[in-house]
Amino acid sequence: MIAAIEQMTGLNWKRQGAAFLVAGGHGATHWIMATFYVLVPFIREDLGLSYAEAGIFASVFFVSSFAANAGSGALVDISGRRVLLQVISLVIGGAALVVMGLAQGSWLIILSLVFIGATNNLWHPAAISYLSERFPVNRGYVLSIHTLGASFGDMIAPLVAGVLLVWTTWQTTAAVCAAPIFAMALVLYVLLGGRGRRMSTEDTADGDAVEGLSIGDYINGILGVLRNGAFLGICLMAAFRSMAQNGLLFFLPLLMLDDLGFGPIFLGVALTSLQVGGMIAGPVAGTLSDRTGRRPIVLAGLATTTLVITVVPAITVPTPFAVLLVVLGFTLFAVRPVVHSWSMDLVPRKVGGSAISLLFGAQAGFSTLVPIVGGLIADIWGLEMVFMVLALCMGVATSVAYVLPSEKRAS
Repeated sequence: MIAAIEQMTGLNWKRQGAAFLVAGGHGATHWIMATFYVLVPFIREDLGLSYAEAGIFASVFFVSSFAANAGSGALVDISGRRVLLQVISLVIGGAALVVMGLAQGSWLIILSLVFIGATNNLWHPAAISYLSERFPVNRGYVLSIHTLGASFGDMIAPLVAGVLLVWTTWQTTAAVCAAPIFAMALVLYVLLGGRGRRMSTEDTADGDAVEGLSIGDYINGILGVLRNGAFLGICLMAAFRSMAQNGLLFFLPLLMLDDLGFGPIFLGVALTSLQVGGMIAGPVAGTLSDRTGRRPIVLAGLATTTLVITVVPAITVPTPFAVLLVVLGFTLFAVRPVVHSWSMDLVPRKVGGSAISLLFGAQAGFSTLVPIVGGLIADIWGLEMVFMVLALCMGVATSVAYVLPSEKRAS
């Protein structure tokens, strides 16, 4: 298998250590939010909330994510301390999950989600620019490994949280699930955080610090990004896709528990199956995009996902439902690393952190209203109608991708 991967990617296996470590950290950030999504139905029941009121929690996360983008990209590009900022991101997120475990009402939950949102958008500019800079020829592949870590975190967390919820409260579940976050932060700091530290003699990871930018160079670079019409088009496409993805992650647990009557263990299994498809699809799609181009892969994934979302509420039998979620994960998450790679292809390396910050800012900004508006739709017309609206969002993303020009690599 190792030989096949080396032949397919042209990248020596020993040089991929940094990519897999950063992927582990990415998995930890997704572990945090995946845990919260599993807790939402239990928090809603415990606090007696409507769907719209429960949606406010997720909207707080997206608002704080959007706000964090104001400075996270600049901090990454100017300081150059990409690994250190990844470690800080994980520590903040783990602490926020501990705070959620102390909550007896809404306010501590809201406070923890503010910091979880900051974690999410401090992580991505630092991690994606770090990997993109170190593996420019294999950008699609290594960023697919990065998203493979996300899928792993999204896959394991619901299963662990679902089992814990059988035996204990949602508060205890939140606190216990914080432990792996701190462990991953320590691993990253020890193995990648030291200045000049190498994992092996052939590893591409040369340590934390890379050359930063002066304020003037940074401003000139970011103005160039803002004038890049193709990059801004990708941001718009990614924003609509993110609306659908985050709406699915928020409303799928509610659909399974409230409408379909599935229990907490099957909830965890079903959400895990969603990520299995993503773990299979991400590396395949990322590697193919390095060879065939980004646009065809993105178009195929978005169009197929639009169709699959419309079918989800119609499946009421557990086994077929879990199988459908595998298919949904395959199509939904296949395009994620390709979108990131496409955006990095179009911008100068020196402002890669800020470009990713803009991309994720667009995603967070567009996703802010999805939980609240979706909750209102569910309260009035039912959860099935929410999934039709999410399919519409994915359809818009497909249309935007269709009119984007073919990608050209930035120098």
